[in-house]
Amino acid sequence: MKEQQEFTIIINANPEKVWKVLWDDKTYPQWTAIFSEGSYAKTDWKEGSKVLFLTTDGRGMVSRIKKKITNEYMLFEHLGIIENNIESLESKEAKEWAGATEAYMLESVKNNKTQLTVKMDVVEGYKDFFLNTWPKAMSKIKELTEKKNLE
Repeated sequence: MKEQQEFTIIINANPEKVWKVLWDDKTYPQWTAIFSEGSYAKTDWKEGSKVLFLTTDGRGMVSRIKKKITNEYMLFEHLGIIENNIESLESKEAKEWAGATEAYMLESVKNNKTQLTVKMDVVEGYKDFFLNTWPKAMSKIKELTEKKNLE
């Protein structure tokens, strides 16, 4: 059973800068380290493309980019998991995650700020993990973007 969680933060930068921090190969691993140190993504970031969300220990998620509107919206659909560097769409855990979505919404708000909202379907057993880590990840995204904003 999946439950949707939602997290929101206001960032002192325009949506283009937030978007770059979210999906750039240099900054993506920095904020996703909150979930798993050394995590990274293998994809071309194009709508319809496969995404492998990976950890250094050979685990992760198999997903696809269901919808992408640059600087505004990114929707991932999770298809399965990765165990021991092998994609699995048929295991019990893979089937639990199959169809779960993760959406990133960037909305321009007053004074050149961005409201970042993440909505994620979470499989039972991971609820507390994400309730604990997402607020930290959002703070890291804010920190990276605002630091980049000064450069």
